[in-house]
Amino acid sequence: MSAAGVALMLGGAGILLAATPAQAAEITFKTECIPPAIANLPPIQGETTVEITAPTTAKVGDTVDITWKTVKAASKNPDLLDLNKDVVQPSGNVTVGGAQSGTVAVQGPRQNPPIPKGAQMVLPDMKGKLKIEKAGDITLTPDKYTINVNQIMTTETKCSPKETVKPGATIKVAGGATTGGTTTGGATTGGATTTGGATTTGGATTTGGATTTGGATTTGGATTGGSGGQTDFPGKAVEVAYDCGAVVPGGIKTPVTISAKKNGGAYALTVKTAKGAMASPMALPAGALKPSMNIKLGGADSGTVKVSGPANAEPIPDKAPVSLSDMSGTYTPGKTGKVTLSPDQLTIDVTMAPGATPITVPCKASSTGVSLELDTAAQPGGSGTSGTSGTSGTSGTSGTSGTSGGSAAAAGGLAETGSSDEGGIKALALVAGTVVLLGGAVFTFTPWRRLRGTR
Repeated sequence: MSAAGVALMLGGAGILLAATPAQAAEITFKTECIPPAIANLPPIQGETTVEITAPTTAKVGDTVDITWKTVKAASKNPDLLDLNKDVVQPSGNVTVGGAQSGTVAVQGPRQNPPIPKGAQMVLPDMKGKLKIEKAGDITLTPDKYTINVNQIMTTETKCSPKETVKPGATIKVAGGATTGGTTTGGATTGGATTTGGATTTGGATTTGGATTTGGATTTGGATTGGSGGQTDFPGKAVEVAYDCGAVVPGGIKTPVTISAKKNGGAYALTVKTAKGAMASPMALPAGALKPSMNIKLGGADSGTVKVSGPANAEPIPDKAPVSLSDMSGTYTPGKTGKVTLSPDQLTIDVTMAPGATPITVPCKASSTGVSLELDTAAQPGGSGTSGTSGTSGTSGTSGTSGTSGGSAAAAGGLAETGSSDEGGIKALALVAGTVVLLGGAVFTFTPWRRLRGTR
């Protein structure tokens, strides 16, 4: 054998000796799973079998990968509906013990084969990262996990151990410099982007910096009128947490943007959500979905302004992308001074047939923020403190809401929403899809014989 061949063999052997092969061990533990409230099912008692994979050895300062493989979940798919492909996403915690303590958050992709009613849940592998900070034996033990299902509506089944769980893996850590504190890794989705000092998570982009137009200054979306005759006042996207009750366990979080165009002493408001990112849960007729929202006034003025958008002008095929239309209304100031405008309650009216009584899905804004600030002058008949001002925007018949944004019609017949540069509120696709899913949930649990009767 040539010297080169011998060297290659030795080099390969060195690589193998230096590697830290991963270990995997199955752990089974008694588990209690709490189904979503809307399912109206009792807690499920079962057993979970998990396989934890991690390196056998490491050194202080290393960051190691940890994989949670669910060999068998404690719960099955309830006898309610068949689950479609790629609607299930798990997340969980791995407890770190021994020489180092803490928790590693692990998460899997939204990925699964079709799961029939009553069949065993099939979950993708979950992954996370752990930074090694102390020498000695570090144990990894599976703990609580959650099964998120996004079909018809978003639901979560929460599972937790009901007995002491044995470690699923042990990492032997060689001695070395120890850094202060404990750091646990985790799976991160969405990604963060920073532009001009502002941070974007999950696709929603906020661009910082101040811009002066016609004597008025806009900073991060809060706009005040100036002496230069400004008429357009763009708002900023603010994160709003909506509580929709038992229909959507955990509620929804999404950005909303309020903009204004001055018309005499009043302001034409436009409220934008975002382009649809989720498919319709079923075929919907024309006029099925109509959004509206309350805009809360603060600062010098008080009360609310009602804005509304048109319903879909064309039928929406099953699984077609859906967006909420832009919503519009008029704000007539009742006070002079700086007035803030914040998104408040969102309402979706679902009508399955012409003349049928709409099904109303209200979502209360449990947390919100100021999207726009205006420097106003009181007008006759203004809002003052009456609680309501202005009139709702006209819907028209063409599928547009009469806004200044000029949004095009989205697939499925609803107007596209979101800023023209695709910045700011991309993440609001969540609300577009989720609200449709809310309606879908109502349809799912409403007898089809009744819906046919309304037609």
